[in-house]
Amino acid sequence: MKVLGNILWIIFGGLFWAISSFIAGALWCVTIIGIPVGLQLFKVGKFVIWPFGKTVTPQKVTGFKIFLNILWIIFGGIESAIGYFLTGVLFCITIIGIPFGKQYFKMARFVLTPLGYGFE
Repeated sequence: MKVLGNILWIIFGGLFWAISSFIAGALWCVTIIGIPVGLQLFKVGKFVIWPFGKTVTPQKVTGFKIFLNILWIIFGGIESAIGYFLTGVLFCITIIGIPFGKQYFKMARFVLTPLGYGFE
C-alpha cells in the first residue's frame, strides 16, 4: 500500500515539490555559508519524492543551525511552507485526497525549519 501511495504521490505533486527542493538546495550550495541548508534541502527533496513509510525525527538545534534556519525562513522558508500548506488544503477538499493533504501539512511544518529534523 505504501508503494501505491508513493507512486500516486509522485504523480499528484510530489515530483514538483521534490524538484523545487533540489533546485533550492543547489542554489543554497552556491554560497559557502548556505551549504548546510542546501544539503538539508537535498534530504528534504529525497523525503518529498517518496514520503510514505519514512519517518521524520526532531534533532537538537545549535546556535549556528538556528542562524541558518532564520536565514532560510527569510529567503524561502515561509514561501515553501505556505505552498505546502495550500497544496494540503487543496487535497483535503476531496475525501480521497485527505491522506495526501495530511502529508503536505506535515511537510509544511518541517520545511519551514529544515535544519531541525532528520529524515529516515
